[in-house]
Amino acid sequence: MISVIIPVYNEAANIELLLSHLDKHSSSGKITEVIIVDGGSTDKTVTRARNHMNNGSILPCDIISSEKGRARQMNLGAQKAEGRILYFLHADSFPPGGFDQSILLEVEKDNPAGCFRMKFDSKHPVLKMFQWFTRFNIRTCRGGDQSLFITRELFESLGGFDEEFEIYEDCEFIGRIYDNHRFTVIKDYVVTSARKYEKNGTMKLQYHFAMIHMKKWLGASADDLKNYYHRHIVN
Repeated sequence: MISVIIPVYNEAANIELLLSHLDKHSSSGKITEVIIVDGGSTDKTVTRARNHMNNGSILPCDIISSEKGRARQMNLGAQKAEGRILYFLHADSFPPGGFDQSILLEVEKDNPAGCFRMKFDSKHPVLKMFQWFTRFNIRTCRGGDQSLFITRELFESLGGFDEEFEIYEDCEFIGRIYDNHRFTVIKDYVVTSARKYEKNGTMKLQYHFAMIHMKKWLGASADDLKNYYHRHIVN
């Protein structure tokens, strides 16, 4: 069974759309729960999630509260989850039809972790170029927007997400998977929002993301990465 875990903070604009999307595009009948982990939203995220739950939700949903911080939120969601497979999904990323069946097939093939390829909801030529690289199964082409499935056994053996990382938590964790375990990239696409690029400027944001990757490779601490992010990138 699969537990879908969605960390949220002020995602009122997306949460009902995403939950409806999951209802419509799941096909296996083996999603045991969708866990929305709220990091103290100050908008109507929780209200709108409950509205979906109370108005015809197909998949069983739960909302839990957490301290803000995506790594912290995802770890708490995993702790509360009942599924053998954990599927971490950002609130502005929409997986393909039959995503759950695709995940189950990979786990049956003894692939304990992986993601989908990714497309942006934008036709910007630079973003189209960068999304093309998500087809390659190398760690430098990975990111949280591509979503992540992992068996509970492997997740727990790795100790979960490192909560020291306020940003880069997905890449840090996926890097540990690549170090010692198989990682697969499913040949279908998650569609994710380009809103952060639109707000910050596409080339500017891509430059700063590249700098964050380089700083981590050169040994920067979690605090160093957080400080760089908050100096240069608008949430």
